[in-house]
Amino acid sequence: MSRTRSVAGSGQGIHRRSVLAATGAVALSAGVGYALRPSDSQAATATETTEAVAASSRRAPAAPLAPYTKGTTLASVATPRGSGYRRLGDGPGWQRVVRSDLAAPKSGRAGRRTALAAFVQLTDLHIIDAQHPLRLEYLRSADIHAWRPHEALTVQGAIALVERINALRGAPVTGAPLHFAMTTGDNTDNNAKSELEWFLKIMSGGRITPNSGDPRRYEGVQNSGLKQYWQPDAAVRDSDKQAGFPHLDGFLKAAIREVRSPGLNLPWYSTVGNHDSLPMGCYASHGDSYLTELAVGGKKLMDVSAAEAQRLQTLIKKARDPEGVRYEDFLKSHARAMRSVTPDESRAPFTPTEYLQAHLDPAYRGIGPAGHGYSSANLDSGTQYYAFRISDDVIGISLDTTDAGGHYEGSIGTAQLKWLDRTLRENKDSHAVIFSHHTSKTMTNTRIDPARPQERRHNGQEVLALLGGHRNVLAWVNGHIHKNVITPHAMSSGGSFWEISTASHVDYPQLARVIELTDNKDGTVSLFTTLVESSAPHRTDFSDLSQTGLAALYRELSLNAPGASTTLGGDPEDRNTELVLKKG
Repeated sequence: MSRTRSVAGSGQGIHRRSVLAATGAVALSAGVGYALRPSDSQAATATETTEAVAASSRRAPAAPLAPYTKGTTLASVATPRGSGYRRLGDGPGWQRVVRSDLAAPKSGRAGRRTALAAFVQLTDLHIIDAQHPLRLEYLRSADIHAWRPHEALTVQGAIALVERINALRGAPVTGAPLHFAMTTGDNTDNNAKSELEWFLKIMSGGRITPNSGDPRRYEGVQNSGLKQYWQPDAAVRDSDKQAGFPHLDGFLKAAIREVRSPGLNLPWYSTVGNHDSLPMGCYASHGDSYLTELAVGGKKLMDVSAAEAQRLQTLIKKARDPEGVRYEDFLKSHARAMRSVTPDESRAPFTPTEYLQAHLDPAYRGIGPAGHGYSSANLDSGTQYYAFRISDDVIGISLDTTDAGGHYEGSIGTAQLKWLDRTLRENKDSHAVIFSHHTSKTMTNTRIDPARPQERRHNGQEVLALLGGHRNVLAWVNGHIHKNVITPHAMSSGGSFWEISTASHVDYPQLARVIELTDNKDGTVSLFTTLVESSAPHRTDFSDLSQTGLAALYRELSLNAPGASTTLGGDPEDRNTELVLKKG
């Protein structure tokens, strides 16, 4: 049995910092270049705030702590059956792989190790307003995977993921309590206020009606009669039904029906992604009156030729229209082809300031902390990066890697890079975990931020070099690529750490990841990564259109989405792992 110590603590007379560290409630910094003392935390200033967070946080299980694998991919994984349109069933779990790329694992470490921290990473939820007028579904005429048949069910799927996390009774390896959850960006899909509201209610709890426009019915590509989209309720022999997709009477009515999220039962933090910051995840077009009017208005483009779709997609992929000027011209040229839909102000794009304000809204606090990492200091400075204390021995740093200049790849500005360096230096006695949306390899976009025209942008290689100069960095946790990839970094400056990239929850296999940090008491640290699926059953029932039934269908439809990659789950060494790292 592993000997682990919990940083959560229990019983009377707990020191305030220990309680806050265990709940992840201590803000170190608000992204403006200075470190706050724990007592200055804007996430927990008032006595009643502190008590509310502590009371709602998970308590350490009775000693000795024990591994907890139920509900994880160590126990079982959804497994495809048959050919054509494939059904899912229960399959064997994925074994844990020990990786020694950065340090040799020493025998007996399981009996020596102590737990430093444990948390859950959710990434790329892509909560979708499937009826939004600015969606790019029509690109499917050139790229079959540009629209996915399960996009109307992102809310139900994300709620089932929250339910799974709530059901975990401890960290899989150590049994230690989970301290917090972090979302690493692309929480929304199309920079729409409707999507932001749904995301915040999913995470913090509440009732959600995943519908916009006409409150009585769905208005979008799935009841358009167009054969290039799955028409679940209609007799139309569309392209997806020809590939084996089912006819489901009542599907669209069920998809827009009110659902309820319990909210996470542990503190959660938020990191911003390009789909949260930019319309369509790629256009630097905030304040464009034409696009805003189209977003909230009564017209929607649903169909263009394959040649036109290909030209637009090429502009996006090759970043030839980062400000969306040619996109706007494209829409204007197709104005007569647009179909009528019900206008809705809730579909308006949100600004970075509104994104922060929404996180700080008490209505979306849930378990907390207030602001979910963001604070009034972020509002004052116009930043979306911050640091927080995870435990007595570990800090977390959330970066903003989106480029406001446009395009979906990322970078960071000089001010943020200097702040990151300073924060790591000021906390050199603590282990550090870095969170961002983009991976090091996808931080290749160094367009100037229009709000900071004199500031240089820095790519992923520069960030890697900076992190390598700090020996307290254990991991860089991110998403964006929708694939499980774990990369060792041994830097020439002497530092070493693991980059942990996790698959999305919109593309199959729809996963989140539990990460545990342990001190092996032999000069090494182990990072354990364990993937989890949502709580939805692996087997679907086409007659079950309940909230749970739709969540199961969400997973199965994503498996069968035409053109979907079959490699996003990664290799065994990218899934359930022990990542060994040499640390003093």
